[in-house]
Amino acid sequence: MPTGQDNTQGRHAAHFSDASAPSSAAAPSSEAAPKRARRTATRRNAAARKPARAQQPAQRSDATATRTKRQARGIRSANQVSERTARATQRAAAARERRGKGARKKRAARANSKQTPLMAVFALLVVAVAVGVGFLVVPRLFQRNEPAQEESYPAGEQVVVTIPDGASGSEIAQRLLEAHVISDEAAFYQEVQKQNADALMKSGSYLFVTGATPSEVVRQLVEGPNATEYQLKLAEGLTVAQTAAQVESQVGIPADDFMEQAKASNYVEDYPFLDGVQDDSLEGFLFAKTYDFGDKSMTADSAIRMMLSQYETEVASLDMESARAAIKDRYNIEISDYGILKVASIIEREAVTEEHRPLVSSVIYNRLSCGMALQSDATMMYVTGGEVTAADLQTDSPYNTYLYQGLTPTPICSPSIEAIQAAMEPADTEYLYFFINENVEQFSVTYEEHQQAIRDSMNS
Repeated sequence: MPTGQDNTQGRHAAHFSDASAPSSAAAPSSEAAPKRARRTATRRNAAARKPARAQQPAQRSDATATRTKRQARGIRSANQVSERTARATQRAAAARERRGKGARKKRAARANSKQTPLMAVFALLVVAVAVGVGFLVVPRLFQRNEPAQEESYPAGEQVVVTIPDGASGSEIAQRLLEAHVISDEAAFYQEVQKQNADALMKSGSYLFVTGATPSEVVRQLVEGPNATEYQLKLAEGLTVAQTAAQVESQVGIPADDFMEQAKASNYVEDYPFLDGVQDDSLEGFLFAKTYDFGDKSMTADSAIRMMLSQYETEVASLDMESARAAIKDRYNIEISDYGILKVASIIEREAVTEEHRPLVSSVIYNRLSCGMALQSDATMMYVTGGEVTAADLQTDSPYNTYLYQGLTPTPICSPSIEAIQAAMEPADTEYLYFFINENVEQFSVTYEEHQQAIRDSMNS
């Protein structure tokens, strides 16, 4: 607005100086002249009018000079106004140019800020594509110059692969690749998914043949270890001496070395559950299982530790304390964890089927409760190492439960986890006798019923 006012004043000043200057400049003289004229128009001396008229030319000359001066000042003012207007116009133009540059910078900044996220996303996509190409293409380019796997490792060769406990799918695949059992990790994963074998593949040592199909490899991993050279298979119900014989026959460790090492005192510091065992014996604690030790060399000590660790793992989930309390409440018998293991070892050797176990357990606890001798042939077999005769029943041995009441000094074998559970939870019966053979399975409350079962067996 200041520039517009200055321009307007300049135009008015120029117009005023060209057309309106005479009328305006003469206004003061014409005001005084008519008044004098009216006064001298009376009947007074006409001669006085002449001097007044004679003076008018002189006054007009003065007025003309005055107007000339005023016009000059007006022109100078107009020129000054025009100069100010020009300067103001220049300043306004410069301000508009600065504002325009500022606005253009802001618009450019806003545009850049909008484009930056898009550019960042685009840059990330470019990097991701480049990395993917590097992983997929570059290794293949280098592989073209390497000899084919089949050339160095022909199909049909036998290799042993050990899968450790807890191995993930990727670890299993890596071991199979390193052994040249499989050549395509992706194909192996597809077959694992096809067979729903994610959680079914087992640890252990496997005998594979190079060049096998992924289907064959996954099927074997689900079935379990098959490299018998690196396995130790122990059945339930073995004594320590029988276990030593199996270790010798399966992995070549001398039985005498094993028996010499199999002392509770050698392991009680590492396995506290051995504290208080009888005769420094590991009887009952060498857990029955198929052990896989891969391609490592096994010693008597390492074999025993594997078995003790397995027992510890298996029994850790059992609530022995509650079992002892239940037995105390039902039978009025104080029994320890070691005592439960003794009962379980007798159940293991006496029961034939799974249904027999809790029934045999009830007979043992019923007899202990009323002070009867167990009269178990199985306990005497621990002494004889085989069948028991009538003469053997007269042998003086703490394991002869025909002569001695109560439980044996130690377990008589290594029981299964099912036998241990039966010893913890006996069936609620009043049975005191049982007779089991291939023809008869009879549990009896009275001696007469028991004798009848024996006769029925002889007549069948």
